[in-house]
Amino acid sequence: MEDRLRVAVATPLSEELCGLIERLEPRIDLVRDQELLPPVRYPADHAGDPSFVRTPEQRERFEKMLDAAEALYGIPDDRPAELRRAVEANPGLRWVHTMAAGGGAHVKAAGLTHEQLDRVIFTTSAGVHAAPLTEFVLLGLLAGAKNLPKLLVEKAAHRWGRWPVAQLREQTVLVVGLGGIGSEVARVLAALGTRVIGTSRRGEPVDGVAELVHPDELAAVVGRVDGIVVTLPGTDATEKLVSADVLAAVRPGVTIVNVGRGTVIDEDALIDGLRDGRIGFAALDVFAVEPLDAASPLWELPNVLISPHTATITAAEDRRIAELFAENAGRLLDGRPLRNVVNTVEFY
Repeated sequence: MEDRLRVAVATPLSEELCGLIERLEPRIDLVRDQELLPPVRYPADHAGDPSFVRTPEQRERFEKMLDAAEALYGIPDDRPAELRRAVEANPGLRWVHTMAAGGGAHVKAAGLTHEQLDRVIFTTSAGVHAAPLTEFVLLGLLAGAKNLPKLLVEKAAHRWGRWPVAQLREQTVLVVGLGGIGSEVARVLAALGTRVIGTSRRGEPVDGVAELVHPDELAAVVGRVDGIVVTLPGTDATEKLVSADVLAAVRPGVTIVNVGRGTVIDEDALIDGLRDGRIGFAALDVFAVEPLDAASPLWELPNVLISPHTATITAAEDRRIAELFAENAGRLLDGRPLRNVVNTVEFY
C-alpha cells in the first residue's frame, strides 16, 4: 500500500468534479490549474475548444505540472503527440487514464517504446458509455424494424397508408464485440425478447447471449440475423472486420448499428449495400474518418441515421469518469489490479 498519489489534471475537468475525486479518494493530491485547460463547448468535451492556445509561459507551467506527476487524468490536449512528450519527459509517470472507452488507439498513436509501455499503466473509461450507447443501439434497431425512412417519406407526401412492421422480440440480432458495451446491449435486447448472437474469441458465456460465434465466422452467420450491432474498438485486428464479403452475405433488409469505431466496417461496401437495399437501414455514431466528409454519400442516403460521434455525450459522463478514476486510484494505492487496463499489444 502507498500513502499518496500525485495526479495532474491534463484534460478539462470542473472544480466540482475535482472536489468529487478528492472526496472519493482522499489520498490523491490532485494538481490542476484551470487557466491552463481549454474551455469546454459541451458536456464531456475532453479536448476542449480547439481555438484555445497557451502562451509560452502557460505552456511551460502546464508541462512542468505534468512532468512532476505520478499519474495523469486524461491525455494532454487529447493528442497522442502530447502523451508521448509527457511520458518521455517524466520518468516518474506510471499511470495515465484516458477519457475514451477506446483510449488504446491514442496510446498506440503515441508511438511509445516497449520500455515506456511497460513502465506506464494506461486505463480507459470503458463501461462509462455502455448505457447511453445501448439506448442509441435501441434507437437504431427500432428505426430499422419500424421502417423509419418510409414513415418520413409518407409523412412528407401526406400519404396515409398501412403496412406491417417488425418487432424486436421476434428478431435475431448479432452483437459484434461483447465487452462492456456489447454485454450491456445483449442484456437489454434479451430482456426485450430478442435472440442475441454474440462474437467472442474466447467463447466465454455472456448473460443474454443465446449463441457465441468466433469473429472469423461473421460471413457464415450474418445471413440469419435481422440486425448487426458493432461495438468493437478500432485496432489492427478489427479493421474492416465487417468486410465486403460479410456485408455481401447479409439477410436482405438487415439493420446495422455502429457504436464502436468506424474502421471496423468496410465503409465503401456499407454504402454499396445501403444503395442497393441489401442493407435496409444503418444507424451510425462513428465513421472511418471523423468528422465525416461533407462529400460522403452517407449524408444523402435516406436509409441512414447519422450521429456525429455524440451518442455517449450526456451530462453525467464526466461524473462517471471521475468516479471510475477515483476507484482506480484507490486500487493503485492499495496494490490491487486496475480496471480497464489497455492491452499494449493490440491496444484495446
